[in-house]
Amino acid sequence: MKILLTDDHAVVRQGYASLLETMLERCEIIEAGCGHDGFALWQQQRPDLVILDINLPDISGIETAKRILERDASAKVLFFSMYDELPMVKQALDAGALGYITKSSSPEILLDAVKRVVQGLPYVEHELATRLAMQGKGGSDPRLANMTQREFEIFVMLARGLTPKHIADQLCISAKTVSNHSALLKSKLEVGSTAELVHLAIRCGLIKPGCSELA
Repeated sequence: MKILLTDDHAVVRQGYASLLETMLERCEIIEAGCGHDGFALWQQQRPDLVILDINLPDISGIETAKRILERDASAKVLFFSMYDELPMVKQALDAGALGYITKSSSPEILLDAVKRVVQGLPYVEHELATRLAMQGKGGSDPRLANMTQREFEIFVMLARGLTPKHIADQLCISAKTVSNHSALLKSKLEVGSTAELVHLAIRCGLIKPGCSELA
């Protein structure tokens, strides 16, 4: 089995690579530290499974997954992230990933997730799956439900304080397109300013107050 593991923290990445090699027989781990490298390695190596973190230093894990799955809808993608906010989990799954677990999971859960996803079976960490099932009974702000994946990603980037140019560079689109998305987002989300947009992102648990990182 060939697994592509994409995480920007080298020590963490190497630790999980060693863990997987120990737990799985005949397992080859390919490592990438950013989304661009992960996508390039996927094109070159065509691994059996792609394990992605969400928060990467260039394009996000969600964008990386979208680019992979646009080229091969049968690619197996598992998200392995520290983030457990339901809108983020839903966006990752909507992008086409088969699985999502958090880094607080036990090695046994990681192993189960890898085995299921590589077989083409869905796997969502039990607590997250339960919360997703209950979301309709009062989950996050309903305004987020009608957003496209691209709108959601730009929404989170804007809330983190990234400039339109920075967002455009990461998503390989024009700054004008980002500005157009920003205006449409504010209308769709019924907010009148970037500050209100940030407050909405905080209230929905997508970013932490006073922090530029994804929550």
